[in-house]
Amino acid sequence: MKIAIGSDHAGFELKETIKTFLKEKGIEVIDFGTYSEERVDYPDYAIPLAESVANGEEDFGILICGTGIGMSIAANKVKGIRASLCSDVYSAHSAREHNNANVLCLGGRVLGKELAKEIVDKWLSSSFLGGRHKRRVDKIMNYEK
Repeated sequence: MKIAIGSDHAGFELKETIKTFLKEKGIEVIDFGTYSEERVDYPDYAIPLAESVANGEEDFGILICGTGIGMSIAANKVKGIRASLCSDVYSAHSAREHNNANVLCLGGRVLGKELAKEIVDKWLSSSFLGGRHKRRVDKIMNYEK
């Protein structure tokens, strides 16, 4: 599995934690930046990461900003991306099972590190159920065309 990860300055610290967590699990991580806590603009990281995931270069993406909201909005502008902002384990599980989310967005200023790791772990271990959920996701994908 190959995961793209990116953040702005507000998500940098949590990004580094999640990056280490993923590598310890044997997952290949491609870091799209930022590489410090120096103030940057979140779309500059969300959009390239989302394009890379949409093009199939990575299996999934994880984006982190202060609340996760900005990253989610920006990533969802990219055709083929279903980015979901998750602040709890149940939402992470549902985002994969029901919505076939391919980008997880987290809030570096609103989540503790341990909860964030639990969310990432549940998100990555869940799979799309298809069935009635596929019909719904297909409607979104067809709209993008």
